Amino acid sequence: MTSIEHNLQQVRQRISAAATQCGRDPQEITLLAVSKTKPASAVAEAAAVGQRCFGENYVQEGVDKIQQLADPDLVWHFIGPLQSNKSRLVAENFDWCHTVDRLRIATRLNEQRPERAGPLNVLIQVNISDEQSKSGVTLAELPALAQAVAQLPRLRLRGLMAIPAPETAYERQLAVCQQMAAAFQQLQHDYPEVDTLSLGMSDDMDAAIAAGSTMVRIGTAIFGARDYGSAANHNN
Repeated sequence: MTSIEHNLQQVRQRISAAATQCGRDPQEITLLAVSKTKPASAVAEAAAVGQRCFGENYVQEGVDKIQQLADPDLVWHFIGPLQSNKSRLVAENFDWCHTVDRLRIATRLNEQRPERAGPLNVLIQVNISDEQSKSGVTLAELPALAQAVAQLPRLRLRGLMAIPAPETAYERQLAVCQQMAAAFQQLQHDYPEVDTLSLGMSDDMDAAIAAGSTMVRIGTAIFGARDYGSAANHNN
């Protein structure tokens, strides 16, 4: 068994345990393997043992891997901050974009999404901890942006994404995750197609799952420590 296969098993067991602990079906939770700064060979290794969903933070690096692997069974999620000048690459190559936080970006993605590709699945990023350093809309701004995104024909509004501020105490993690879950439930009420809450990483995954996350984003625990040197020239 390779280290990546072993790590994937460990992470899946942790997801299963966290789900069982709060009475949820582990099948409700998608594992998104964050493969940023990792080579295409590492993605291929994970894919060979059944991992299908991969998250990339840097547009060009992600596009390179998508084209290099050319595997129609893999589902590619863009999860990094999106600059306007890179929106076309995301619209043309990725299956999902988690970081829609303004109408201008949503409009560009809609205009640039190829007809043949089908609608781009999008999540609205919420800045749930009100951190100035992070992207995302406030909860107050969410309804207006959701309404606008839902009307764009080449996009499919699937839900919400958030990166809460780091908290060491489980109770604090849970409180923030529950805020996100409440916003997600309201969005589901308004838009029945909505089905995805991308919330939780290695340090707060248990709290996110307890609150109702349907997708957790895990990188280092699967692929090992990040190699930032290899990403230095990607510049998003």
